[in-house]
Amino acid sequence: MHFVYKFQLKELEKLGPRKGVISQSVKDVVQTLVDDDLVSKDKIGTSVYFWSLPSCAGNQLRNMSKKLQSDLEISKKRHIELVEQCESLKKGREDSDAREEALSEFKAIEQKYNNLKEELGQYADNDPATFEAMITKFGKFYDLILEEAIKVSHEAANRWTDNIFTLRQWCSNNFPQAKEQLEQLYNEAGITEDFDYLELPAVTPVTVKQVKADE
Repeated sequence: MHFVYKFQLKELEKLGPRKGVISQSVKDVVQTLVDDDLVSKDKIGTSVYFWSLPSCAGNQLRNMSKKLQSDLEISKKRHIELVEQCESLKKGREDSDAREEALSEFKAIEQKYNNLKEELGQYADNDPATFEAMITKFGKFYDLILEEAIKVSHEAANRWTDNIFTLRQWCSNNFPQAKEQLEQLYNEAGITEDFDYLELPAVTPVTVKQVKADE
């Protein structure tokens, strides 16, 4: 029969330095031993006591040995299964001219697929699904952006139209004798009699239904 001593933490902190453990680390060391089931802990009244039975360490080592032995058996069984699976997978995959040719063809197809996938990614901005998602997400905000873009484009077009009229007037004033040649030049450039300023069109909000209808 063994007599068991029970200690409080403050008592262990005093005894720790005698065993080479600084008092500030005693609490952490004791808690580690408790977590490893090498030391028992219990609250008696208002105080917490710690103790260890001589058989605790032996029991834990025996339990650990059983667990390791069980893990070893499981690992051996798994190893045998993997070896058998490896041998099974090797069947029909022996090196041969037909296999090498098939692998070469597969790699070529895979490379072609990757190239097409990369090329497709370059056109992601023009994907109808992406366009539809953008309209759904931004809603009225997208309409405002579109309206502003049309306005800026309209102003730029009419600004260049104004520049063309100014240039025509300057040519007429400075080269009156070349009127016929200038008119021919204007027609070749697409500046005909109906050439005029653009009118700003009304902007109709774009909806998802309209996008689908246009597809």
